[in-house]
Amino acid sequence: MSEPLTLPQPTDGFAWVQAPAGPALVCRALEPHAHHLFTTRAWALGSQVAATDADWQQVAGALDVDPRHLVRVRQVHGASVIICREGAGPANVMDADIIVSNDPSLALAIQAADCVPLLIADTQTGAVAAAHAGWRGLAARVPSAAVEALTREFGSRPEDLIAAIGPSISAERYEVGADVRARFEGARFSRAQIDAWFRPGDRPAHWYFDGWRSACDQLEAARLAPSNIHLSALCTASHADVLCSYRRDGKGAGRIAGVIRKLKLKS
Repeated sequence: MSEPLTLPQPTDGFAWVQAPAGPALVCRALEPHAHHLFTTRAWALGSQVAATDADWQQVAGALDVDPRHLVRVRQVHGASVIICREGAGPANVMDADIIVSNDPSLALAIQAADCVPLLIADTQTGAVAAAHAGWRGLAARVPSAAVEALTREFGSRPEDLIAAIGPSISAERYEVGADVRARFEGARFSRAQIDAWFRPGDRPAHWYFDGWRSACDQLEAARLAPSNIHLSALCTASHADVLCSYRRDGKGAGRIAGVIRKLKLKS
């Protein structure tokens, strides 16, 4: 008999739940406002280099939607947005890294294997967003782009938004080169921000990049209250039994998903 899986401890704002496909992580503050979860390596998606439609059926089932109503995108490490309005039906798969919706019949899903999976819900309108942000996405300001899309398309106010940052690679496990730092410098982030996000590495012209802090700082700059920004603080590269990491496993890495669905209004 195999040993029971030991799940790493997230911050107090998150909790482990047991879904039919395996353990999943939820954000406590987000739970009253949106159906959501972050999957783990135990799910079919976590063991596949190239996910199949059958793998995604588990994710759709966990959010209680037909697989045809699970909205996914071809992630391209940018900041483009797909908008799914209520009544318009599911969007076709397109190149993007952010999905926003006010349709409770749809679940929005992104995948990651070190990049930041970000889920956002509006406590007043119920609109939701799912976003994928690696270092390129963070340099392209994905967190603020997601907030701006909710504000522009569905009338959200930043002070009403709750954001959950799921498992992703920590600064301690993510040494990057000068090209990464140069991308942020070219994107006109402040010197204070760059100094906070890039700690000198162990090799010349290398830095440890803190994607967690970058995501949190960008959400604060988009006017979310710090108390509404929740970081799981689980490093994908540090928990091989539970989480997927491209930096650790290379091209053979599976993926975790972040998925969110607007709550249906009570009649």
